[in-house]
Amino acid sequence: MTDAVTNPLLSPPALPYDLPPYGSIRPEHYLPAFHAAFAAHRAEVDAITAQTDEPTFENTLVALERSGELLDRVARTFYTVTSADGTAEIQAIEEELAPLMAAHSDAIQLDSALFDRIAAVHAQLDDLDLDAESRYLVARHHREMSLAGAGLDDDAKKHLTDLNQRLSVLTTTFEKNLLADTNDLAVVFDDVAELDGLSDGELSAAAQAGTARGLDGRYVVTLTLYTGHPFLASLTNRESRRRLLEASRSRGTRGNAHDNRSVLREIVRLRAERAALLGYPSHAAAILADQTAGSPEAARDLLRRLATPAAQNALSEQEALQRLAEADGIRIDARDWAFYTEKVRAAEYDLDRAALRPWFEAERVLRDGVFFAAEQLYGVTIAERHDLQGYHPDVRVFEVHNADGSELGLFLLDLYTRDTKRGGAWMNSIVTQSALRGTAPVVVNNLNVNKPAPGTPTLLTLDEVTTLFHEFGHALHGLFATVTYPHFAGTAVHRDFVEFPSQVNEMWILWPEILTNYARHIDTDEPLPAAVVERLHASEAFNQGFATSEYLAASWIDQAWHGLSVDEAAADIDVAEFEARALADIGLDNPAVPTRYSSTYFAHVFSGGYSAGYYSYIWSEVLDADTVEWFRENGGLTRENGDRFRSRLLGVGGSADPLAAYRDFRGRDAEIQPLLERRGLAD
Repeated sequence: MTDAVTNPLLSPPALPYDLPPYGSIRPEHYLPAFHAAFAAHRAEVDAITAQTDEPTFENTLVALERSGELLDRVARTFYTVTSADGTAEIQAIEEELAPLMAAHSDAIQLDSALFDRIAAVHAQLDDLDLDAESRYLVARHHREMSLAGAGLDDDAKKHLTDLNQRLSVLTTTFEKNLLADTNDLAVVFDDVAELDGLSDGELSAAAQAGTARGLDGRYVVTLTLYTGHPFLASLTNRESRRRLLEASRSRGTRGNAHDNRSVLREIVRLRAERAALLGYPSHAAAILADQTAGSPEAARDLLRRLATPAAQNALSEQEALQRLAEADGIRIDARDWAFYTEKVRAAEYDLDRAALRPWFEAERVLRDGVFFAAEQLYGVTIAERHDLQGYHPDVRVFEVHNADGSELGLFLLDLYTRDTKRGGAWMNSIVTQSALRGTAPVVVNNLNVNKPAPGTPTLLTLDEVTTLFHEFGHALHGLFATVTYPHFAGTAVHRDFVEFPSQVNEMWILWPEILTNYARHIDTDEPLPAAVVERLHASEAFNQGFATSEYLAASWIDQAWHGLSVDEAAADIDVAEFEARALADIGLDNPAVPTRYSSTYFAHVFSGGYSAGYYSYIWSEVLDADTVEWFRENGGLTRENGDRFRSRLLGVGGSADPLAAYRDFRGRDAEIQPLLERRGLAD
């Protein structure tokens, strides 16, 4: 056991911005810290409910917002590590912790005495002299506890708690299985000739990965989270492309210890059972009742509206690919799409995206692109803090200041892939801003870029550049949100709104002032040629039939699973057949265009926070495309525009209705036409 003297997680924060002392934290510190934090939080809530005074905003809502600070700190510290450096020891702790966290959360959310006090304050809300954020706080706590089941009887609450604990174990198991199978299925190549088409940097990274696994002289290509792989666009060897794609698509389906099919079926069944207990016909209905979409029908209507033109565009694209592939005697299938897409792109737009990598050196993209755009738009300054340590040696720490020189927060960057990091890219908050608690934000971006050999520059693909800008958009949201109550801190907004700020930040990638500042050739320092930039703009809608179709397919699979009733979910469902029927239902069953995620490796919805919510990327993109139009109409990259976007949207955090905040920024509701034009779906 450890105590406050020996456990750094139980000591008062001592580092700038309350950055956790990762250099001092050992795995054995986590569980004792959680147990202490559970007890402290429980005592704080009990003190609220034990009062004999009538419920007021101060003695109930404010007291609740002050509670749980230790648990929040310990949990954010730990879960940052589980996703980014999930060693076997950390995974074991997470498995043990999952049901404990679920039980504790339910104990608070389902506390009848606490709910009664909040309901009493909510009933007199119109008579209280509260500011807008405080009024919204009362409304949100009342609604969230109601949706969580606080109004159920004791037997139903017990059943609900059991369901939540089991689900917490299952989602942790799903992620653990996926990480293990992804690592096991990394494709090993014996001969460098099999990797013809890859750049020197990519070959260096593959050789490095082989050495790291004790396979000197061989080449290891690790898998991405999504179905496709960047190398499919470059590999000239069709058999190598087949091996890579088949490895990716087989994750979680091989009948071994990491098979996720039974896990996801139980997750679906228990989520449907929980929804029924709460009075909803499906898990999707329960989730979307508290999102901007409002209902599964609204989300599905948007998906169906986009699916038909997207599928038609994909077929047209496939015909163009096939004409080129016929010269090689090939009938296009999924492994060939990216490879021949680049050939068509080169033929139609004289554009070789792989050849652009020397202009996208990672450090320059970061400092002279991503950071520079934020500095120009918002006036912030960003400087590296070499004296501060992250949770892994690859993590870098930067301090962010406002235009007036005042301290804003910390930004951590974890760029490279490793076997202990889950796939994909994401942002999370290690510390959130709150005026009530006196805390400032600490946020982290994780990517999965292949790490080249020492001394070799990291050259990014254009997709990786896009990901870096995207995730930093989330980081800016987390840094800029300025609220009183921790409940609204950072990116704590509706799930189908959270992607909006990050998607908007992608607009600066090809913005002239930004692009010329960062896109410089690694050897000559020459800017990306103007003719290439023009061709990039001209090709923006190119291959959007494929891109939109693969995304919509995954979104529809998510809705299909989570739209099941409790009786439907109880059936013995064949996962592959279920997916096939769902994709046929929406007309996205083209074998050459696989879904971006199949169920058994769909971490967003079976181990992440996007269950019944993967549609939110396209839902948010409606707002994003409309916002890009606003920036263009109002002068683009100016401090005035940045300050407006920061104050009226990013700075709001979760402290107001998100669509109301959007109307305040834009002057009207978003229109869908800019999205249709962007994705080539307008006609």
